[in-house]
Amino acid sequence: MPQTLKHKIYFASDFHLGAPNAEESLKREKLIVKWLDEIKIDAKEIYLVGDIFDFWFEYKSVIPRGFIRLQGKIAEITDNGTPIHVFTGNHDMWIFDYLPTELGVTLYREPITKEYNGVKFFIGHGDGLGPGDTKYKMLKAVFNSKICQWAFARLHPNFGIGIANAWSRKSRKTNITYDEIFHGEENEHLVLFCKDYIKKDPSINYFIFGHRHLPLEINIGEKAKYINLGEWIKYNSYAVFDGKKMELKEYK
Repeated sequence: MPQTLKHKIYFASDFHLGAPNAEESLKREKLIVKWLDEIKIDAKEIYLVGDIFDFWFEYKSVIPRGFIRLQGKIAEITDNGTPIHVFTGNHDMWIFDYLPTELGVTLYREPITKEYNGVKFFIGHGDGLGPGDTKYKMLKAVFNSKICQWAFARLHPNFGIGIANAWSRKSRKTNITYDEIFHGEENEHLVLFCKDYIKKDPSINYFIFGHRHLPLEINIGEKAKYINLGEWIKYNSYAVFDGKKMELKEYK
């Protein structure tokens, strides 16, 4: 396949592999791998924008069990020269160097800006952005601290990962009602963030986020658009930029 045909930029987020149980997670993982296998033909670059795993923590020589099919497919794609960009999310912020070292991905912990064909993108998971949500922002600062990570690493993996998985399930159940409802532009943290940010940088054309779990396309001013990628538990949604236009799609 000629390299010139690889012209599309793909975005997906919130696979939450591991949730709600091993059986359902495996079905979803196989579907994601099938999607990756199809898009690798024309993908110039691929962005996985956070919460790939429902929980992840890397001990010095131990990683969470499972997800080997996805890891193998990512390694295959990067080995063949297609860049894959991975963002940490609020569920997998404890990704450290395993994915970059073993799978060849580029890892980001904060939002970035990228430009393709004169079109400028602001890309990030989306957690902690915008006004409000003070409790989570404080919690995120604690979890991102070296002291917290060092302390967690002292726990035996069976115990530590067990606690974390229980916490993750509780968090998801608590937020499931909020995640499935659009609350209006004036109440959406990421919409408010975009409207504020575009004042500082009017060159942005697309704000690409995950985290919200609801596929959304919202105009920001006259020229920009906020796109939320949704998730793969209910929607199997993703976005693709073909060099000219951006589309939010559902994989079936």
